[in-house]
Amino acid sequence: MSGKHKLIAALDAQIAALDAQSLRRRLRIAESPCAPHVQVDGRPMLAFCSNDYLGLASHPRVIAALQEGAALYGAGSGASHLISGHSRAHALLEERLAAFMSPQIEHVRALYFSTGYMANLAMLSALGGADVELFSEELNHASLIDGARLSRSQVKVYPHGDVAQLANLLRDSKAAKKLVVTDSVFSMDGDLAPLAALLSLCEQYDAWLVVDDAHGFGVLGAHGRGVLEQLDLRSPNLIYMGTLGKAAGVSGAFVAAHASVIEWMVQRARPYIYTTASSPAVAHALQTSLDIIEGAEGIARRAQLHSLIAYWHESMRPRQWQVIASDTAIQPLVIGDNAKAMQIAAALYEQGYWVPAIRPPTVPAGTARLRVTLSAAHEKADVARLVAAILELEKIQE
Repeated sequence: MSGKHKLIAALDAQIAALDAQSLRRRLRIAESPCAPHVQVDGRPMLAFCSNDYLGLASHPRVIAALQEGAALYGAGSGASHLISGHSRAHALLEERLAAFMSPQIEHVRALYFSTGYMANLAMLSALGGADVELFSEELNHASLIDGARLSRSQVKVYPHGDVAQLANLLRDSKAAKKLVVTDSVFSMDGDLAPLAALLSLCEQYDAWLVVDDAHGFGVLGAHGRGVLEQLDLRSPNLIYMGTLGKAAGVSGAFVAAHASVIEWMVQRARPYIYTTASSPAVAHALQTSLDIIEGAEGIARRAQLHSLIAYWHESMRPRQWQVIASDTAIQPLVIGDNAKAMQIAAALYEQGYWVPAIRPPTVPAGTARLRVTLSAAHEKADVARLVAAILELEKIQE
């Protein structure tokens, strides 16, 4: 066997090992726009797996704005932002995002990125360094973990939600610069970080607080400004990341912080400097998403989403599986065993319900789960159908 074949055989053996542990992932092909009722791999499905929390991904006004943006600016940007790819659409979006977040962040400026993953890598790699100590929440998203690795900082991980332990770490730190990094809404459990207490510590110990609000922006707060508005937090110590491919329904992300922080990122954030700018048509469409989010329709959509969350908790009463308390659109149902979680997800899929099974290493061993995500575009009847299907499957398993 040639060396090349040996290499392939080694990979195939690793893939087979994933199969044996029920850890292999697979791609499904969505053949219709993102919505609760979709066509997947040639069959109709009721989907509870997207992050389209406000149902804007297929909103007629957003679609029309994307078409208008393509007509105005073309399909692509043609270069990185600092060469020639920074269009008027990008500039207007950043100005709009800064104004939107100004009630929560002093002297705010916003910077737009192609993805949330890229935004997190950019923030932490630009702000980190050998003289920086970075304190990372135990359950942070992979993009924050990878950003911490790229930051060249000394990294210390504090236990999930453990404010007292973080206080001890900050008190004992001798670093010239300190950076506390956390998700706001944790993507696998749907719970909130104790941000008020974290911010108080950061102000006490002169540290930055980096908040990844991927699952809060657009959903939380009276105007959709996310977790900072929800908790009424405002501070120059805050560095905020919000994604625009979830509740905003399009794609990309932004960082909002004091103007000096953003200017430093423009000068030093390699994931920003060395990548082609996203399509200006997307930036143009996102301005319409923001119109909806902060307007009367956004208020109504958030109210619909929160009514569905309440209904889920009222009606989902399993006997053996565990419902994790969450006031967000993320509603986990812990099954435990990897194979069992895969079996339940497959049975639901056969019945026409698209609900993902989440397994290690994304979640801790022994906590494999169904991750149900709700959208304002769902109807109460949609949720009722899913609840009935899950409870019937649990009854069969007993």
